[in-house]
Amino acid sequence: MKKFMDDDFLLRTDTAKKLYHEHAEKMPIIDYHNHLSPQEIYEDKKFDNLAELWLGGDHYKWRAERTWGVPEEKITGSAAPYEKFKAWAEVVPNLIGNPLYHWTHLELKDYFDIDKPLNPDTADEIWEEVNEKLKLPENSVRGLLKKMNVEVLATTDDPADDLKWHKKIRDDETIDIKVIPTFRPDKAVAMEKDDFNEYIDKLGAVENVEIKTAQQLLDVLKKRLDLFQELGAVSSDNSLEYNIFAEAGPEEVEEIFAKRRRGEKLEPEEYAKYRGWLLTELGKEYSKRNMAMQLHIGAQRNNSERMFKKLGPDTGFDSMSDMDYSGEIAGLLNSMDKTDELPKTVLYCANPKDNEMLATMAVNFNDDTAKGKVQFGPAWWFMDHKPGMERQLDALASESLISTFIGMLTDSRSFLSFPRHEYFRRILSNKIGDWVENGEYPDDEKYLGKLVEDITHNNAAEYFGL
Repeated sequence: MKKFMDDDFLLRTDTAKKLYHEHAEKMPIIDYHNHLSPQEIYEDKKFDNLAELWLGGDHYKWRAERTWGVPEEKITGSAAPYEKFKAWAEVVPNLIGNPLYHWTHLELKDYFDIDKPLNPDTADEIWEEVNEKLKLPENSVRGLLKKMNVEVLATTDDPADDLKWHKKIRDDETIDIKVIPTFRPDKAVAMEKDDFNEYIDKLGAVENVEIKTAQQLLDVLKKRLDLFQELGAVSSDNSLEYNIFAEAGPEEVEEIFAKRRRGEKLEPEEYAKYRGWLLTELGKEYSKRNMAMQLHIGAQRNNSERMFKKLGPDTGFDSMSDMDYSGEIAGLLNSMDKTDELPKTVLYCANPKDNEMLATMAVNFNDDTAKGKVQFGPAWWFMDHKPGMERQLDALASESLISTFIGMLTDSRSFLSFPRHEYFRRILSNKIGDWVENGEYPDDEKYLGKLVEDITHNNAAEYFGL
């Protein structure tokens, strides 16, 4: 019987073991999309206990706990940290087949050298051992990042943010990890949201402009992009959930914008026209600046109105959408491509039914300006588990060139999430190993080793200009 999560975890063949241990494992991490706090990185935060570090803000774990019937008081409520940890320890043994089981134990092993399974019987021992280790200076935020060989972090930031913590990080010579912002203009794009007008007023105040027109909004966003680029930004990020794109000229968009600023109700197509126009204009700006555009597509958010009112967004009440958006994405990409102003673009889907569609869509818009200019991005959110990653890799390899792939990200709010890169690297090495040992590709370690190193690090470094 194979030992539980040993050094060859997920590696079935000799080829896979060689590719992982001699190539993938050593590569630094470029985490080009996450939701980590730049303030906590600058301040080099030290955590008081494992619950604070591990469970705060992690809606993946919260969803599992609610499914097991854990009271909300012990999830997001005011229960003591120890009680929250004990609740999680009770859930963990029941996670068989769920990536959270693997992530939990990779995190305990990689950061704290604990290789025993977490369950109610071991919970107290693990709680005490980790809490003692958290007192050590090497387990501050920066120390945790160094343990995982993190080279670059790209946080997710609003255009209205003053980015003061990124400025402090840039000017602090003791921080040897590259931490850069990512331009996330969702609140300016999502005209449907109730707080849209309030946000536009806030954004205008940052630049001392009263935004009365769509063009004024675009001009303000360009000025904010200047600041982001000054602080090292190499990409934007956008969440696309509905009403993604419809053709519209500037005059029609101005009429739509004026109606919304007056508080009038709009039709879905009007929202799509505004969103399509703004995303297109911003995309052309990214192209001019050699920035990439990330499009995260297909999440259905805040499904429980009761819990949204209680806890707000990003608390574990989102799911996959089953919308059909291939025509809208094609229209959006073409709106920039037809004038040769399409930026490097990464397409993510939240539903595996869209894997092949996006993999083939990406290839439509590739050219000689960059390898894999339009990427079918990594398995994201509800798919960043073993079968989800394998399906994404199969679709990418079958429909495009896996050799140009920019690899994995965490999309996380937790400083303990970086073993997800290890998880991906093991799955990637195993996938390639299977192809080789099944006689589908030569056993050429010189090429395959470089291929793995490229996918896990070098391609992202080149793609994002890092």
